[in-house]
Amino acid sequence: MSRLLERLEGEIAALDAKSLRRSRQIAETACAPEQMLTLAGAQTPRAMLCFSSNDYLGLAAHPALAAALAEGAARYGTGSGGSHLVLGHSRAHAELEERLGDWMAPFIPEARSLFFCTGYMANLAVLTALGGAEAVIFSESLNHASLIDGARLAKARVERYPHCDLAALDAQLGACDAPVKLIVSDAVFSMDGNIAPVAGLLALAERHDAWLVLDDAHGFGVLGATGRGVLQAEGLRSERVVLVGTLGKAAGVSGAFVAAHPTVVDYLVQRARPYIFTTAAPPAIAHALLASLRLIESEEGDARRARLKVRIAQLRRGLGAVLPHGGSALLPESPTAIQPLIVGSNARAMETMAQLDARGLRVGAIRPPTVPAGTARLRITLSASHSESDVARLVDALGGALAQPEVHP
Repeated sequence: MSRLLERLEGEIAALDAKSLRRSRQIAETACAPEQMLTLAGAQTPRAMLCFSSNDYLGLAAHPALAAALAEGAARYGTGSGGSHLVLGHSRAHAELEERLGDWMAPFIPEARSLFFCTGYMANLAVLTALGGAEAVIFSESLNHASLIDGARLAKARVERYPHCDLAALDAQLGACDAPVKLIVSDAVFSMDGNIAPVAGLLALAERHDAWLVLDDAHGFGVLGATGRGVLQAEGLRSERVVLVGTLGKAAGVSGAFVAAHPTVVDYLVQRARPYIFTTAAPPAIAHALLASLRLIESEEGDARRARLKVRIAQLRRGLGAVLPHGGSALLPESPTAIQPLIVGSNARAMETMAQLDARGLRVGAIRPPTVPAGTARLRITLSASHSESDVARLVDALGGALAQPEVHP
């Protein structure tokens, strides 16, 4: 074996020693609460009750979306054939962008949208295009990796501000004389589930003449009266907002979009390299997303959001009854489908996940560098498709697992 390979093996072994090695399971069936999984190291699949997907409304296996995807493939084929600026921008893409722009126009005046293959690409596009050499990016300390990487790739100077600390951000903005400023934050924090102080962030953007870039990956489809996300939930409207929404979570399909003032969208078409230099997503995906938007804003969408709220309340009430001190030390405040159960050490997180696996329950263990050292956790995610008995089963299993002493301190 070459020394290059030996070095990599040594680094992987070091991750093992710290309980930081990552592994994958294989999903044998559609995304749903009851799913057949082949876990890492296993040879045969098992039926698992899953609390680890981002399918918040339970649309990922919805028959209407599957039918729309098939209809889109029959109409447009399986591939787009090129980038959006060369050949690949189909009628389905155009209609989806128009619909998303209409959705966001009450919150971003004259809003238009731009469709991307992934949320990661959308965030890279926005920050590298808007974050030029004359810009300063003010990045939330708990931002998603895609926002962190977008800021790193931009030519701008980057300043981090403490989590949800508006006073600190105000001081940093006040001390900055750059001609272009970008405040960048998750709307719902992906590992904590709490919602950013979006109204306060927008007020600071207005005061300091800054853009406000919001990644609403975990709010779109769920927050707001008709699921249009954090801006609807907070009743906000501004041309300063550049909003990124993910379409592979609550929307149940794939891709992402940027919604902004038409001038911003046109600028991204001209300057955003992750948009210009990549093949467009299959038109069938866009066709299926049009069906997803119809579901999200329908009475069925309303009912699914209402069921999700009930399940969130049930989980928090149940864990409060079985965890020490009512769960206050382990279960942070979160009004969203993301419910982190912070256990501390990496080993404890992995042990608890293994105990749940043994009982047929799948909850992901999240460790550094995704979260700060010492805050390893089980990231419980709820769906409108979970039943009352599903959540009760999880609460019972967690109460038993966390009552056990840690095997590897």
